[in-house]
Amino acid sequence: MAVYDYECINKQGEIIRGQINGENFSSVLGRLKSMGLSVIDIKERKTSIKSSLFTGKKKVTLGELSLFSRQLSSMISAGIPITRALFTLSRQTDNPTFKEALNNIASNVEGGISLTDAFGAHPEIFSDLYVSMIRSGELGGTMEITLDRLSEQLRKEKQLRDNIKTATFYPRMIFGFAGIVFIAMLVFLVPVFEKFIPADGEIPGVTRFIFGLSASVREKWYIWIIILSLITAAVLVFIKSGFGKRLWDRLKFKMPVFGSLIQKTVIARFSRTLSTLLEGGIPVVQAMQSAGPTSGSMLVADAVLAAARRIEEGRSIAAPLEESGIFPPMVTHMISVGEETGELPSLLDKVAQFYEEEVAVLTKGLSSIIEPLMLIIIGIFVGGMLISLYLPIFSSVASSGY
Repeated sequence: MAVYDYECINKQGEIIRGQINGENFSSVLGRLKSMGLSVIDIKERKTSIKSSLFTGKKKVTLGELSLFSRQLSSMISAGIPITRALFTLSRQTDNPTFKEALNNIASNVEGGISLTDAFGAHPEIFSDLYVSMIRSGELGGTMEITLDRLSEQLRKEKQLRDNIKTATFYPRMIFGFAGIVFIAMLVFLVPVFEKFIPADGEIPGVTRFIFGLSASVREKWYIWIIILSLITAAVLVFIKSGFGKRLWDRLKFKMPVFGSLIQKTVIARFSRTLSTLLEGGIPVVQAMQSAGPTSGSMLVADAVLAAARRIEEGRSIAAPLEESGIFPPMVTHMISVGEETGELPSLLDKVAQFYEEEVAVLTKGLSSIIEPLMLIIIGIFVGGMLISLYLPIFSSVASSGY
């Protein structure tokens, strides 16, 4: 959906300005007129690459969204009007991006725009899941309960992401350090060793390769930067494509150390999101269509969307998910029991809680496994390179008879 800036006159004769999202100009115009507004001007907001990369806008974190949802719920429960609550919370936040968005939402709602459309005009902050839940709360008159659920959902999501960051921080740091050491050795250490090798000495193939690589990096460093930049860009473009995302997901799930962790994380995120949507009163098909893409895996999203189509044909939820081969038997069994007993949101919440605890346990266990493994890899890497550099010197000493 595109975002449109509008200028209208309300029933009191006041000029109001704000943002609204819509499929096209006609749909936005129709929605504004249905709200009793006289339209003066509507313009589509263009988002350029330059503006998205160089505006320097601060990102709104999951923690900030969770706290905002809880505070807004409390203020609505206390009987404070929604616009006044939004203006108050905008003054409390230290994030300028969030402050601007909340002020805009409050102005839109004050001008007659629905709360759902006001939140939906800021897709860079509020996800489809968030907007869907807001719509459900607005229609059902249960906004404070919906916001509480959103706050809990975001808190759990933040906790899950923090666990993943904890598990992957050490490997990323070690591999980064290894790359710096490798480049430093090629630039500074290898030329020193070259000077000690006699001109007529026999040089092993692996040592010749290292000498050539060192000379290339030192003399043609700009070519290496261009090549590595192009390779990185090509890989990123491929991974962002549909086929690339699915292939990358399959590889991630089969990784020897992190595969199980990633799969459990994806299932926990999907189960938690689907549970939250169903508890919020979202119809099951619409809830699955929203929960699938937010899982973080294209394979899971495809399986869930296919299951949603099967449900529209009259099939159960558990059967299509089980046929996909992605979900463990425990998950599909719990979903099946939830369908039969009418307790699907509650059982999905238990599934999410189980896998979130599994992720936390795996994260702690991985740290004790990865640390010595990384040290061994770095030792083999550096030791192997040093041995290959010393080989010509050893050969020269041996041939001279010493």
